[in-house]
Amino acid sequence: MVSFSYRALVTVINEGSFHHAAQILDVTPSAISHSIDKLEKQLGFSILLRNRSGVKLTEDGQLILPTIQEILNNEDRLAQEAANIKGLTAGTVKIGAFSSACISWLPGIVHRFRNQYPDIKIEVTQSSFNNITTQAHQGNIDLGFTCQPINEKLIKVLLVKDQIYCITPKGFVPKNGHSITIEDTKNERFILQKSDYDGDTKQVLDRYKVQANSIQFSIDDQSIIAMVESGLGMGILPRLAFNKQNEHVTAYPFDESYYRSIFLVMNQVQMKTPATQKMVSCIRDFISETYPDQILK
Repeated sequence: MVSFSYRALVTVINEGSFHHAAQILDVTPSAISHSIDKLEKQLGFSILLRNRSGVKLTEDGQLILPTIQEILNNEDRLAQEAANIKGLTAGTVKIGAFSSACISWLPGIVHRFRNQYPDIKIEVTQSSFNNITTQAHQGNIDLGFTCQPINEKLIKVLLVKDQIYCITPKGFVPKNGHSITIEDTKNERFILQKSDYDGDTKQVLDRYKVQANSIQFSIDDQSIIAMVESGLGMGILPRLAFNKQNEHVTAYPFDESYYRSIFLVMNQVQMKTPATQKMVSCIRDFISETYPDQILK
């Protein structure tokens, strides 16, 4: 199997310290330090910068990290293939997901998957759309849920079209009584996530002539709902983001329907691992059963 130094290096970068890496790998911090020193001598250049605030990669270290991560991923893939040949089920699936997918989908998906494959370990990381795409490209996660335009050379699977709604304080009623029109958005202040301003939500803002000076940025979906509830403005959220009913706000469709596309992404290497393939099948089954028409509305 590959050098322990590779795994030690990646763990140190992910955890930000020798101490935390040593706890995860069940060795001493000095063993971690020794293995990385040995790797630096073998390569002939420094990989890590060490200081009181933690550790970070040198420029040379940044260049070689993707290759080291790919080596580790291939080793994990080999172990899974060997386990399958012997008639066993083993492996780890690392998933990246944005907040509403973590809340609304992953509990059901993980429960279903564990019932079928109890020996496969699942790791979940919540992050932004852009970071999920980057992590999938680098192989730090096996698959990810994302919505942003995907420019990386990744395998992508369209899961659902998620309808976008206007979230209003409870007492608000659209002029036509049932949907939001341009007349309803005049002089209104809107609250949304910074990342949404360059995504699918931007199309809605442009269509309904929402000016940039009438927009406030929030942290996440739940904080948007809380601010709308407090009367600070209106929100624009896709259906998945407000699955839980809230008696203090109302969700109205726009008079012209808009959707965001939710994709499952993975790179070519990770897609080939048996555990990842099983998880992809599980996710597809969950989505097709939960949303038979592949649309959230």
